[in-house]
Amino acid sequence: MIGNFMYYNPTKLYFGSESLDYLKGELKNYGSKVILAYGGGSIKKNGIYDQVLAILREAGKTVVEDAGVMSNPTLEKLHEGVKIAREHQADLILAVGGGSVCDYAKAVAASVHFDGDYWEEFFLKQQNPPQGQPIIPVGCVLTMAGTGSEMNGGSVITDEANTFKIGHVFDHRLMPKFSILNPRFTMTVPVEQMKAGIFDIMSHLMEQYFSGTDDNTSDYLAEALMKNVVTDAYKAVKNPQDYEARSNIMWVATWALNTLVKCGKRQDWMVHMFGHSVGAHTHAAHGDTLAAISLAYYKHVMSYGLPKFCRFAVNVWGVSSTGKTEEEIAYEGLDALEKWMKEIGLPTKISEIGVTNEMIDGIAKGVVILDAGYHKLSQDEVLQVLNKSM
Repeated sequence: MIGNFMYYNPTKLYFGSESLDYLKGELKNYGSKVILAYGGGSIKKNGIYDQVLAILREAGKTVVEDAGVMSNPTLEKLHEGVKIAREHQADLILAVGGGSVCDYAKAVAASVHFDGDYWEEFFLKQQNPPQGQPIIPVGCVLTMAGTGSEMNGGSVITDEANTFKIGHVFDHRLMPKFSILNPRFTMTVPVEQMKAGIFDIMSHLMEQYFSGTDDNTSDYLAEALMKNVVTDAYKAVKNPQDYEARSNIMWVATWALNTLVKCGKRQDWMVHMFGHSVGAHTHAAHGDTLAAISLAYYKHVMSYGLPKFCRFAVNVWGVSSTGKTEEEIAYEGLDALEKWMKEIGLPTKISEIGVTNEMIDGIAKGVVILDAGYHKLSQDEVLQVLNKSM
């Protein structure tokens, strides 16, 4: 561990099939006005809405609903949520749903008491709220595993007018105060959403893993978590009602992006930059955009970080290194990744999720180029990766 870092995560987690029972106790810590944020209404069909609302009412809370949070929350929706929270002087935002609802709740919480252009400051300029500014606390009741948003400060918002999607990782003040993780709730989402969430988890781990050259404890943790994802993905796809598999996936999702495995790492995150731009143009599920671009990107940068790609092949996928060159081992590891992706039903090309040749230039322009992985891409290389993924 040659890096210097500070680790702090204030989010309290309640995990398990009876975890919702702890919500009433948590609500005692907050004021009377609660914004209940959720998506398109699926929680009303599966009964989660009624359970949560009953607890809120029993706790004596005044509930204001903020429904209709889409899978890729928009700037327009953020403006709407900020207006609602300001008008009702919210004491708590309770996000019930997947990572998008949690992301949205954090963006609203950061923006309500900000005197300025919160989109410009927090997302375009990547700044945090000023010290001393009031921030509405956020709690989460998670219904989908994938983003890790239940235990981090991340928030991703899409500016539809400019076809631009961008994320910002806020400081610890925007991490949820508590999150309730009931694996049974994840069984209410469609299987295709479950699969997209599974790759989101895997991508979070790979983005942090594929950087650095030191013998880093964080990499050992990431390898174990990746192997867990691979094993339980097969089980969950075979039987989506497998509680043990779904609970493992939900727990790994949280640890994949709660800042633990990034300790001492520079991190890459270019797959997410590609995925955000693809998602802005196609509105495809976030995990599917990551899956569709990953193989082309990692094959493009593999030679710059060859030892780590070899380690990935051997330690995660069990590739034998006997009698093979480093390049052969590394390619075999990426082949194993592709085989697993196909076997569980994930896209491996962006053309599979709605990208057309006419979109390529626009997508390329929307890709934010980072300099943190093994190789900083040029704009021409961005186009190369996108074309290779068609």
